[in-house]
Amino acid sequence: MNGNQSTFKDIPSDSGILKPQVTYVDDKENIEDFIGREVKLDKYENHSALVTYHPQIQYVPPLNFSLVEDQIYRSGFPMPINYPFLKQLGLKTIIYLGDLGHEKPKKEKKKEKEKSKDKDKEGKKKDKQNTVDTYNNYLEWISTTDITFHNLLIDSSQEPFNKPEEYRQAHESLTKALYIILNKNSFPILIHSNKGKHRTGLLVGLIRKILQGWCISGIFEEYEKFAMGKSEFDLEFIELWQPELWINDELKPDFVRI
Repeated sequence: MNGNQSTFKDIPSDSGILKPQVTYVDDKENIEDFIGREVKLDKYENHSALVTYHPQIQYVPPLNFSLVEDQIYRSGFPMPINYPFLKQLGLKTIIYLGDLGHEKPKKEKKKEKEKSKDKDKEGKKKDKQNTVDTYNNYLEWISTTDITFHNLLIDSSQEPFNKPEEYRQAHESLTKALYIILNKNSFPILIHSNKGKHRTGLLVGLIRKILQGWCISGIFEEYEKFAMGKSEFDLEFIELWQPELWINDELKPDFVRI
């Protein structure tokens, strides 16, 4: 097709779109070549002008997103606006550390209801529903990808020795997470919790200590950088916990120093 290409210069800079590409078409039949890209047909300089817009894709990282090691990332809970960014990372695995998607025993629910009698119940229900909807939307998005999703239960930071069941569950979830990270076939990996602070920092701290041999002061400094305030319980857990791990040298990532 014979035609010139140019761009309109009178598109407002704050229009929220890129400058459109304009193709001047002398033969109306040639317009059919652009089916699927057509936005509108306009008159410009005595030619039929097919205006095609190319919207800009915005890549927005999740809250507290950062690189841990090559092909290992950390963040807070991804929102829909973050999905295009995550997609371009080519993730194979996501490790979620939190309590969403895990039903609590009825006895615990009753205790929580008794404690919240004096609080605004209606507002609390709305917040909970929004959280559930966000989680379900997230699972729906993951189902459209080839990502393997691991939902590992870890309750919010508590004194590590006064709730044996939660302590045991944390051990189990963190051990599983470490084994996933020890398999380079799982890479690229995203580790996230709800805000990307304490629970994510806990696992990253264990990676630094157990798999890489960092000194405790360096681990605590990195933890505080993201947590914006120390959680003594998490730091105590990192310092004291030393699990026994079986390592396959053929699958071991290069950053592991044990």
